[in-house]
Amino acid sequence: MQSLRFISAVALVSHPPGAQQSLDSVAHNLYPLLFKASYLLEQSAVIRLLLQHWPLEEFRLGPLLGPSADHAGDLRDRACRACLEACMHGLADHVLQGGGCRRLRVVDLTGIRDVQVQRCPCGRALGRWGRTELLARTCCELQEQPCTTRRPVEVLADVFVTAGNFEAVARALGPAGPGPLRVRCLSLRADSLDPGRLLHVLRLAGPRELRRLEVVHNVRLHAGHVQQLLAQGGFPRLVSLTLPAKAFDAPPASTPAPDGEEPLLASIAWALSRMTQLTELHVAFSTLTGKLQTLLGPLRTPLRVLDVGNCALNHEDMTFLANCIHAAHLEVLDLSGHCLVDLFPATFHRLLGQAAPTLRALTLEECGLEDRHVGALSLALGTCRRLRELRFLGNPLSGRALRRLFTALCELPRLRCVEFPVPRDCYPEGSAYPQDELAMSKFDQQKYDAIAADLRAVLLRAGRDDIQVSTPLFGSFDPDIQETSNELGAFLLQAFKTALENFSRVLKQME
Repeated sequence: MQSLRFISAVALVSHPPGAQQSLDSVAHNLYPLLFKASYLLEQSAVIRLLLQHWPLEEFRLGPLLGPSADHAGDLRDRACRACLEACMHGLADHVLQGGGCRRLRVVDLTGIRDVQVQRCPCGRALGRWGRTELLARTCCELQEQPCTTRRPVEVLADVFVTAGNFEAVARALGPAGPGPLRVRCLSLRADSLDPGRLLHVLRLAGPRELRRLEVVHNVRLHAGHVQQLLAQGGFPRLVSLTLPAKAFDAPPASTPAPDGEEPLLASIAWALSRMTQLTELHVAFSTLTGKLQTLLGPLRTPLRVLDVGNCALNHEDMTFLANCIHAAHLEVLDLSGHCLVDLFPATFHRLLGQAAPTLRALTLEECGLEDRHVGALSLALGTCRRLRELRFLGNPLSGRALRRLFTALCELPRLRCVEFPVPRDCYPEGSAYPQDELAMSKFDQQKYDAIAADLRAVLLRAGRDDIQVSTPLFGSFDPDIQETSNELGAFLLQAFKTALENFSRVLKQME
C-alpha cells in the first residue's frame, strides 16, 4: 500500500535532473520519504544528493527503509551496493561542505539485513564486510582533508574486521587527528585475525559501546586470551557474545590445574556475570565436558539464546541445563553434535519442557537421531507449542521416519521453517554418519525428490502449507562467510603452509 505522498515522491525521484532542481523547495520532513523512494528505485544520484543536503539532525537507515504509513514495504533486506555507496558518498559531501548549512549530527548505518537473494534492481549486494571497508575508507580519506567542522558527525555502525581490512578499520576507529566522522561501533565481528590485532581493534572500538561481539572461525583464542579480552573494559552493554572453537582450552604452556579446579574458566564466568545485559551466548565447538555449570552458573541475567553445539556435554552438564534458570527463558537453542535421545532421554525431555513456553528455534544437527528415536523426539517436541524453526540436518533418518516426524510437527501451531536431512534411503547402504562434505553430496536425487514431495504432501493434507521445508546440504546461508570466502581460503592456505614448515623443522631437530 502506497500513499499519494509516496507516489508523488516516486514520480519526483524518477527524474534525477528534476529532483535536483526541486530539492531546495522541498519541505525538510519530506526528505525521508524521498530517500525511501530513491532507494526503492535505485536512484543512486538522487540518494547522494539527498544525503549531501540532508536537513535533519539524524539519518537512521533502518527506520527509513522499514515499513511506514506512506509505504508498507520493508526494504531493510536490500543491501544494495549502488544505494549504499551513494549514501556514503553523499555523507562525505555533506561533511565536506561545512558551514552553517550542515545540521546532521547522527548517522545510523545499522539495521540492514543480509539475505541470499537481493531484490534490488541491480541485484548486487554490499555485505557487512564491504560496508565496513567502504566506511573505513571514507573515514580515512576524510581525515586527509582540511577539517572544516567544529564537531564530528557520529556514525553508528556494525563493523566486520578481518586481516584484509584491519589497517583501514584501525585508522577509522582511532584517527591520528580530528576528522569529520566519528565511528561508534555497536557490533563487531572479527575473523582471520591474530589475538593481538583483535585486542587492539577492541580497544579502539571501545568495549563500553559494544552491544554484540562475534569472534569467529580463524581467530585462534585459548582461555587465557578470552580472560584477557573480557577484562578489557567490562563490556557493560554487551547483549550477545560469540567465541570461536576451542576458546576455553587451556593455554599451551599452562600448568594443569588440580582435579576439579578451573581457575581460568571461573575467571571468565565471573567476567560474564558482570555483563548484566548479556542474553545471547554462542560457544559452539568448545570442549565444556563437566564445565557448563562453572560457565553459566554465575550469570545474573537469564540467557535467551544459547549455542552449545559440539561442546561434548555430559550428563552432569545436561542435568544442570535442564534445571537452571536459563532453561525457562531460552528462545533459541542449539544442541547439535550430542546424542541427546540416546544418552540423555529424560533430561532432554525435561529441558524442552522447561523451555517450551519461550522456545522459538531449535537446532539438533548431527545428533545421531535414528528411526528408533522418532517417537521420543516427537513427544519431546510436542510441548514446544511456540516453536517456529526446527533444524535437524545430518541425522540418519529414513523417509518413513521423517514422514512420522512430519505428521507430529503438523501439530505445532507456530512452526514455519523446517530443515531436514537427506533421508538415509538416498545414500548407499552402510554409509557412515556424520558425513563429510564429499559423501554428503553423493545421494540419489530422484529418491530424494520423491520423499521430499511425499513430506510436503503430509503438510498439505494437514493444512500446513505455511511450513517451509528445505535441505540445505551445507547448512544455512551465511552472508558473512560468503563475502569473505576468498580471504578465508588464503588464510587457510597460509595456516597449512605454516604447519608444514613447523613439521619440517621438528623433523630436522629429530635428525
